[in-house]
Formats: sequence, C-alpha cells, structure tokens
Amino acid sequence: MVAGLLLPPLTLAGLWYGVGEFARQTRTFQVPWTAAAVLAATAIVLALLAGSRISPVASLIGGLVITALGVLPLVEIMGGPQLVPQSLLPAQLRDGYLTLGYSGLTLFLGAALLVVSLFPSRWRAAAEPPAVSAAYGQGTSPYLPEDATRPMYRD
Repeated sequence: MVAGLLLPPLTLAGLWYGVGEFARQTRTFQVPWTAAAVLAATAIVLALLAGSRISPVASLIGGLVITALGVLPLVEIMGGPQLVPQSLLPAQLRDGYLTLGYSGLTLFLGAALLVVSLFPSRWRAAAEPPAVSAAYGQGTSPYLPEDATRPMYRD
C-alpha cells in the first residue's frame, strides 16, 4: 500500500525531470543519456502502477492528483487565471511540467490512471472466499483461484 502511494509522485517527478532534461540538453546538441534512463525507469514504474495488483486506491488517488495538475495549464490556456505553480518547482522539473502540462499529456496520464483504477478486477480479492469453495461440495472450486480470466464459476 505504501509503495502504491509513493509511485504516482515518483512517476510524475521522473517524467518531469526526464522531459525537462531532454529539452534542455537537446538544445545544446548533447545526448541526454541520464534523461533517457530516467524516462525508461519511469515508464516501467508507470506500467507497474497501471497494470499490477497494487492497490487500486493508489492509482485512483494518484490519478486524481495528476489529473488536477494536468487541468491547471489547460485552464490557463483557455483564459483563466494563472494557476500553474511555476515558482514552486526547480528548473529541471519546471521545464518538464510545463512541456507535459501545456501539451495535455499530464491530463492524459491522470485520466489513464483513473480509468485503470475503475476496472472491477482490480478491486477483487486475490484468493477466492471459502464460502465459494464450500458450495461445490468437495471444498474445492472447479477452477484454480489464480484463474482470473473466468470471473464466474460455471458447472
């Protein structure tokens, strides 16, 4: 649970740093190897957050926060007040946040995390309850508990 709550902010920080450094170093015609490594690691962490059996509450809360941060630049673009916290972030993270925020990718990422947290299979227990097994007479289910492809048991 704790890892699930730490992954969304770490994912955002990795994305912002990687994109910001990529933009900064490509201006000077250097290969941004560190930024590429950070982005690759962030992609792996994001895939684990979106697709694994980590608590769906983590991706739900992370998705809400990331969606809110993704909406701020778009409200500003549409003529709203300046809500983007530019002075609160270091320069390396700020460049990445502005790039991803104004392009709409932060909003996309937040919405994606919200959607994957809504799937019913993420909210199910990993093992079947004993009452279901006892209903089949011999105390065992016709399918293995690891068989997540069949949500209902049939005779």
